Amino acid sequence: MQFHRRAVIGVLLASTFATAALAQARPIKIIVPFPAGGGTDLFARTIGQKLSDTNKWTVVIDNKPGAGGNLGVDFVAKAPADGYTLVLGQTSNLAINPTLYSKLPYDPVKDLAPVALVASAPLLVVVAADSPYKTLADILAASKAKPGSVTFGSPGNGTASHLAGEMLQKAAGVQFQHIPYKGAAQALTDVMSGQVNIYVGSVPTLIGHVKNGKLRAIAVTSPKRTQEIPQTPTIAESGFKGFEAVTWFGFVAPAGTPAAIIKTLNTEINKALANKDVAAKLESEGGDVMGGTPEQFSALLKKDIARWGQVVRDSGAKID
Repeated sequence: MQFHRRAVIGVLLASTFATAALAQARPIKIIVPFPAGGGTDLFARTIGQKLSDTNKWTVVIDNKPGAGGNLGVDFVAKAPADGYTLVLGQTSNLAINPTLYSKLPYDPVKDLAPVALVASAPLLVVVAADSPYKTLADILAASKAKPGSVTFGSPGNGTASHLAGEMLQKAAGVQFQHIPYKGAAQALTDVMSGQVNIYVGSVPTLIGHVKNGKLRAIAVTSPKRTQEIPQTPTIAESGFKGFEAVTWFGFVAPAGTPAAIIKTLNTEINKALANKDVAAKLESEGGDVMGGTPEQFSALLKKDIARWGQVVRDSGAKID
């Protein structure tokens, strides 16, 4: 009993020390491995602002895009393990890229420490507002009538969006003509103008364009419909039972970051996610709030590295 009491006191002291350390004048830097304005950036800024408001921490958002998110994640993997540098990673750069890239500069399991999951978001199949395709069945019928005639845009080879499109083609027995872009900006311009027939992207990236009438939502890739556009059916209910392809977002720190600091960060991020205004902001952008423990995040990461790795191998996608 005495040993247990000492252990508990030790943990509490360590946690208090971690909180005090993080409250120092030195800012906490959150790396966003994509350009400003996207879903990852919005989630990072929303959480970062709440952490700052609640704890009086100085939180700085630093966008470091490049190489499919790898540059920003690698920066954090090689940063000092002191809790002052985090990255908001996601399915693509933590679970997909280990198989997609032949020479990834970091190992997401060995070089990074999961801190807290933030949210998950389904992907969305969209077409131009004036497209003749009104349903997923329309798109598949056109593709079956003339294989390769339907052009399918994604934000890049091997992204979750690209791989979800590959999964759909395999499930439906059709063949699209894949057109990979370097990000969403030019792809959205081309799909809105009708130069590309369909596009698959994250709900946070696309939902504003759907709501303002520039894009038509065809289907979501999650098991259930998203509350922000509840009229849009899932791929699963459109004839492909069990279809699921979602992307998640989560904070990770450099491996070796002290457990007490990880615990403090996890606790404060979960408090931020429990705030009704924060949750409403994430949900308004198509995110489903997650949260949870570092251990739960670690288990999901390992599971998805294996699952998405198989999808990458099946698709034949590879980046050297």
